[in-house]
Amino acid sequence: MRELSECTVMIVDDTETNIDILVETLGDDYDIAVAMDGESALEYIEDELPDLILLDIMMPGMSGYEVCQHLKKEERTNKIPIIFVTAMNDESGEKKGLEMGAIDYIRKPFNPSIVKSRVKNHLELKLAKEQLEEQNTLLEIKVKERTKELSLTQDLTICSLTSLAETRDPETGGHIQRTQNFVKALADKLIELPAYQKVLDENIIELLYKSAPLHDIGKIGVADQILFKPGKLTSEEFDEMKKHTEYGNAALKKASEMFGSNSFFRYAQEIAYTHHEKWDGSGYPRGLKGEDIPLSGRLMALADVYDALVSKRVYKPPFSHDKSYNIILEGRGTHFDPSLVDAFDEINGVFRKIALNFADFDEERLILSKE
Repeated sequence: MRELSECTVMIVDDTETNIDILVETLGDDYDIAVAMDGESALEYIEDELPDLILLDIMMPGMSGYEVCQHLKKEERTNKIPIIFVTAMNDESGEKKGLEMGAIDYIRKPFNPSIVKSRVKNHLELKLAKEQLEEQNTLLEIKVKERTKELSLTQDLTICSLTSLAETRDPETGGHIQRTQNFVKALADKLIELPAYQKVLDENIIELLYKSAPLHDIGKIGVADQILFKPGKLTSEEFDEMKKHTEYGNAALKKASEMFGSNSFFRYAQEIAYTHHEKWDGSGYPRGLKGEDIPLSGRLMALADVYDALVSKRVYKPPFSHDKSYNIILEGRGTHFDPSLVDAFDEINGVFRKIALNFADFDEERLILSKE
């Protein structure tokens, strides 16, 4: 914090006697700058900013009011404290000066001790504000640095968990990129609707995007002979495969509780647990219905099914975008949230582009590029 003795007080007055008194009163305590008219004062201030201005009102040329107006409208000078010093005794003049932004009003003939005291008080307040602003700036920098560190830690955690999930997932890495972009595209469309503006914002959409790759992390708990079986699963094997939603929920639950309701772990947990639930209640693992299914799970459900349709699998060739699009529309109100299907309908071309950009096989690219 600067010392009072480092401050510059500017005196603007057209009477030499007044200037002499003020210089004698304040000169031992502060650096003093002097101007005898408004134009000269503004020229000085263009090069150097004083910490406080003692400003006469009645001067030849520009009045003190005009000087004050000029300084207050400029961002560079509008925070300089101004004290009007005048022989005017009417209250309307004082009111006018204060409304323009002056911080004080001293009438002539003035008492030097009063001038000295008021200048000191206002400069101390100015320096305290400067220190607070500096502290706030430093705090903002530290918060940004900490936020950046947390974001990097979050991204590294997601990357590590996603890599772990990929080692136990027979699907391709492209599946993860496609589905997280599908989820983001849908959410970006939904946020345009009033009904979703209270539950979605840019930060939440980013968390959904980052956490979507963990939707199948529960497959780390599924036995190899089931997870990597090339043929159709038996009823018992499929029941075991379904448990990947519960395994994923359990794996992410503690992290979600530890980091709070707005962490990406919360959304990752919801997605892992509920992305196989269906709008009509016929899904698993809990048979949730309608809006009892978290929005994150409803988004991933549509994204995951569309991706399965347009992708090549050991048990099926890739479907065309048009065929996949029609299957999604047929699932409106049964498998999928109707409002999400409506959003998908409007941006289905975006889905096709995402699928094409992150396609894993030439066969997929060929079919998607023909449409």
